[in-house]
Amino acid sequence: MKLYIVGVGLIGGSMMLDLKRIGDFEIIGVDKNEEHLNTALKNGIIDRKGSINDISQADRVVLSVDVKSAIELLPSILSSIKENALVWDVGSTKEKLCAMISEHPKRNQFLATHPIAGKENSGPEYAIEGMFADKIQIICESYKTRDDLLEWSKSIFISLGMRLRFMEAKENDSSMAYVSHLSHISSFMLAKTVLETKKINNILDLAGSGFESTVRLAKSSPDMWAPIFQQNRENVIETLDVYIHNLLNFKQYLIDKDYQSLHEQMKTTNTLTNILNRINKNK
Repeated sequence: MKLYIVGVGLIGGSMMLDLKRIGDFEIIGVDKNEEHLNTALKNGIIDRKGSINDISQADRVVLSVDVKSAIELLPSILSSIKENALVWDVGSTKEKLCAMISEHPKRNQFLATHPIAGKENSGPEYAIEGMFADKIQIICESYKTRDDLLEWSKSIFISLGMRLRFMEAKENDSSMAYVSHLSHISSFMLAKTVLETKKINNILDLAGSGFESTVRLAKSSPDMWAPIFQQNRENVIETLDVYIHNLLNFKQYLIDKDYQSLHEQMKTTNTLTNILNRINKNK
């Protein structure tokens, strides 16, 4: 089976390593970055290089590019594929993408997926086997994908060890604004705040593991994340309103020397650990 991976980065590269392990695929890499293709070929992620113009030969296509590029590429890829081929994407935002191709004549040969996996680093050199084991695979608008192609996809994702969750594209984007996109914004802005302090040379050598773990996401690629914030603009603004409100309350407690309220607010947030532990036990 010929599988074209369009965008040979961390997620796409890791997925190709796992697909090679579980199935009989010839994996052809397509990427505008020639160094990415060379690395992917050297590391055994792809079997050979290809071109977007050859996509009509594909049995399966994985679209693993930033969400802006996915918007630009998906319609033409769908138009080019043969009758029984399948395309799936791995982007963080789904509502705009799904709406754009809702009337495409080959809409039923597309599956909108969002694997909840990854690292702050990007590029095929960071691709690893087993990244998707026990990770959630969100599948949006599954009822719009042809039954046989959907069932094949589900079996593949389960073989990778993924746990499937089905939802609407709008729900995916709204949820990700809280549990993913806001986390990245917080990390980026904490890093910016520290970088802007005049004492930076004196304080960074004092930074401990707490600071490092909090700013870890600030290493993420702006080329990938700026388009995510753009496409999920309304949901991100909504979450930022809530977040900023809570930050201002925290500041006000300090101004008012209301340390009891400060303590109570912090204690309330401790319950999140219990909720997460309960969820993890039920996985």
